[in-house]
Amino acid sequence: MKRSLAAIAAVAAAAVVLAGCASNSGTTDTAAADDATIVIGSLYEPQNLSNTQGGGQGVTEAFNGNVYEGLYKLTDDGEVEPLLAEGADVSEDGLTYTITLRDGVTFHSGKELTSADVKASVEAVTAEDSQSARKSAFGVISKIETPDDATVVFTLSQRSISFLYNLSYIWVINSEAGDLTQAEDGTGPYTLDEWKQGSSLTLTRWDDYWGDAAKNAEVVFTYFTDATAENNALLTGEVDIITSVQSPDSLAQFESNDDFVVSDGTSTTKELLVFNDRVAPFDDALVRKALYSAIDTEKLLSSIWGDYGTLIGSMVPPTDPWYEDLTQVNPYDPDLAREELAEAGYADGFTFTLDTPSYDPHPAVAEFVQAQLAEVGVTVEINTISADEWYTKVFQELDYEATLQEHVNDRDVVWYGNPDFYWGYDNADVQKWVADAEAATTTDEQTALLKKVNEQIAEDAASVWLYLYPQIVVASSDVSGYGVNGLNSQFFAYDIVKS
Repeated sequence: MKRSLAAIAAVAAAAVVLAGCASNSGTTDTAAADDATIVIGSLYEPQNLSNTQGGGQGVTEAFNGNVYEGLYKLTDDGEVEPLLAEGADVSEDGLTYTITLRDGVTFHSGKELTSADVKASVEAVTAEDSQSARKSAFGVISKIETPDDATVVFTLSQRSISFLYNLSYIWVINSEAGDLTQAEDGTGPYTLDEWKQGSSLTLTRWDDYWGDAAKNAEVVFTYFTDATAENNALLTGEVDIITSVQSPDSLAQFESNDDFVVSDGTSTTKELLVFNDRVAPFDDALVRKALYSAIDTEKLLSSIWGDYGTLIGSMVPPTDPWYEDLTQVNPYDPDLAREELAEAGYADGFTFTLDTPSYDPHPAVAEFVQAQLAEVGVTVEINTISADEWYTKVFQELDYEATLQEHVNDRDVVWYGNPDFYWGYDNADVQKWVADAEAATTTDEQTALLKKVNEQIAEDAASVWLYLYPQIVVASSDVSGYGVNGLNSQFFAYDIVKS
């Protein structure tokens, strides 16, 4: 989900040395830094400034790669590149990763980066009080050693083909820093200048950055609670770029205007109707399949996004290696839905509560689902809750029947292999396939296993995958150097320039 969940994804890990990259440059050619201020409009203000204490999508968007960096970097194209790591030696059995740190890196406070900081950063993600959904991905770590300041050795309990990818999600923080929920101490090309809560967050170019300097002097994330106000700010020049347009109705005013560029990037954000598979009647796959077939997802997508977005029949978007078109496994067919409900013992329907996040597009989606399910005799009672309430009530306490949520990350189908995850899907075969895929020695083997996972969760209607969001970035035509895919909520700012 965009606000609090993260991805598990996969890259091949082999007994090779991964070459380091020389800089943190992005999609444009290296150019001299200038004094421009780039103003970015966003609907996702951080809840705090920590990625382990519930900072949400907003802090990832503003800080990942800009203020904080990882050992590895996930590029806008979905590739994994060394960043603070100079390279990695992987043992033949895939259980030991010896990572050498880049020389000459310091934190914004002036402290030199050491292996102790890396160890502390991983431990912060895996700590008991960590709110990072990524921490389970690092359960394979049995030991972290720091033989010297420049070397970190990870010993795994079992092979993890995704290990280096997963490391790209860990921000390396100063192990000696205090509370980082209202402050920062990263190694990135920007420092935090000021956070005006409810208004804006300003980043300033850091002159002592170890890599190529940011190509602009300052970046201001300006926050909006209303998409119309955000669009108006772009039209009037108050902001230079909108990271993710949330209303297709607003696009015509930009598409017909040469002063703006509309980019339709690659999205990995899925809108889900999530069942609590632990509780009746959603512990019955036939009931879940019936509700899936009662919802006209094509009509829903059109009503929310117009001509944008994509229908999917499982958790896997087309950009994942194990994608298959499974949209017809649970086709829209109200008569089939009624038959399946009757077979499951609910010929007269039933009533359930749908806990619905208060931010767009969830309220509109909830009303659509409510109307569709009423046609097959199922009554939906909508309970609107805030993002914070959702995290506590649904994600932590599992106190819900069904909910709506957006899941941002790529390659996150593996969450269905965890029966303790908030949706409670419990299939022993899927759990084994996910585990075997993670322990795979080749990407072909991993892909084949995760295709089986994909097919099984679709057959079980573990959730209803309503649609795949579009990723629409709109910018002033004099601005360039920004990413358009926004994988996992990140938005690299350091290459953005004005002409």
